[in-house]
Amino acid sequence: MRPFPHLLLAALVLAAPGCTTASPPEPARAAAIPDRAPTAAERRLIEARLSELGYVSWREIELEENGTVWEIDDARTADGRRFEVLLRPDTLELIEAKPEPPARR
Repeated sequence: MRPFPHLLLAALVLAAPGCTTASPPEPARAAAIPDRAPTAAERRLIEARLSELGYVSWREIELEENGTVWEIDDARTADGRRFEVLLRPDTLELIEAKPEPPARR
């Protein structure tokens, strides 16, 4: 009686050098994306959006939280109120505008 070809193949694979019974590797974890400033093209779009939303000036724009949000610090309205503005990176939709405390003098 001849051994079944698939059993013979399985025996060869298991006996192959370097073959171990170690557990499979853990899934790769997504590397953290560092905060970054916008490119020139992104900055133009973000600044246009901020103007549409009624802001007249801002201090810093950064892509934060692993690339999930544009954070704009010290965005000011015409009446001087200050906000931390969060925008979606893909649509520039307003996520949140958090009031910032008045500047110290």
